[in-house]
Amino acid sequence: MLGTFARAFRTPDLRRKLLFTMMIMVLFRLGSYIPTPGIDYSAVQSVSSSASQNGFTGLVNLFSGGALMQLSVFALGIMPYITASIIIQLLRVVIPRFDYLYKEGQSGQTKLTQYTRYLTLALAVLQSTVVITTARTGALFGTTGSSEASKIIPDHSVWVLFLMIVTMTAGTGVIMWMAELITEHGVGNGMSLLIFTSIIAKFPGSMGSIAGGTNGVANFIVVLIVFIAVIVLISFVEQSQRRIPVQYAKRMVGRRSYGGSSTYIPIKINMSGVIPVIFASSILTLPTMIAQFGNQTKGWSVWIGRNLTSSSWLYLVLYALLTIFFAFFYTSITFNPDEVADNMKKYGGFIPGIRAGRPTSEYLQYVITRITTPGSLYLAIVALIPSILFIAINVTNNLPFGGTTLLIIVGVGLDTVKQIESQLQQRHYEGFLR
Repeated sequence: MLGTFARAFRTPDLRRKLLFTMMIMVLFRLGSYIPTPGIDYSAVQSVSSSASQNGFTGLVNLFSGGALMQLSVFALGIMPYITASIIIQLLRVVIPRFDYLYKEGQSGQTKLTQYTRYLTLALAVLQSTVVITTARTGALFGTTGSSEASKIIPDHSVWVLFLMIVTMTAGTGVIMWMAELITEHGVGNGMSLLIFTSIIAKFPGSMGSIAGGTNGVANFIVVLIVFIAVIVLISFVEQSQRRIPVQYAKRMVGRRSYGGSSTYIPIKINMSGVIPVIFASSILTLPTMIAQFGNQTKGWSVWIGRNLTSSSWLYLVLYALLTIFFAFFYTSITFNPDEVADNMKKYGGFIPGIRAGRPTSEYLQYVITRITTPGSLYLAIVALIPSILFIAINVTNNLPFGGTTLLIIVGVGLDTVKQIESQLQQRHYEGFLR
């Protein structure tokens, strides 16, 4: 692999793309440490060190590389763009115009991308307002009502708050622009690589906190071994696919014969990626967020705080069930058997032994259901292993969203390596994967 890296850097075009990608990633990390105007950075540092990073806040902080708890200009990270992309995908089901643009080709995709950008900025305004409001009260750091909360934003004037909202929104726009630059001029998917950068940046500190706790060395070794085993499992499953053979009939156009070739439809075991895990964890944090507005000493707020924490078994069971549900739900949205069957019939393709049209659609639906079942169970297992491990060894300073973290790291890593390998193969070099 080191030799392949050396050959990649000896290739001028690929070297330029790799260096450009690394430069953008470095700038992204530097922006995570630039404080937003109007913030008392020393006060933020004092409260963020002891703040809890579980729940939805922990997810946003993870995807921002710790920038949220620093209230930097990149505090919102990539979450507004991720949310906007998911919303636009879901709207294809209910808005025929969006589905038409999706099928239109490059021009339609460009319009959908533009809509995603507008929605990203709108969500950034909303989320920045929420972040600033919760930071003012101390709820963001779990210090509601304390004297430290009032020091985070010393000046509560409208102008200062407006400037903070505009700055955080502009930071989201800059992140979105950086990601598109990587996709266009660098290597790999820009948004995925920025998420990858944010997660990797949090790993050393989190692993260091585990090593520095009670039974630190033993816990560190156990966590490391389990994480390596999970990474191997993810690498194996993410590259596994069911290949459905497709045969195209020959057709004559003038004196020339077209078609007659054989190909296949690759269906991955995990077609929904990490989206089901994110959906499940986000929904399970809603009761906890609502409970903050109730009586914290009795009633339903106490029950939620006791039974819907990340270390409770009820939470883990609901987490697994929601992950399985959203795996089926998201797969049904992203893969349409009727559309695939119609396209095959239009171009003279058929699955050997299956008639074209409706029988093909029913066969594809049957295969998708059979494939998604183990895929959803795999997602639930990967998502739960880190949580169960931390409960077993009694570690509180755990890696936030460990299953999601590993899925993203391995998935983005494999995708980027494949893209580099394809560019090396174009120049007749041996790639990373054999």
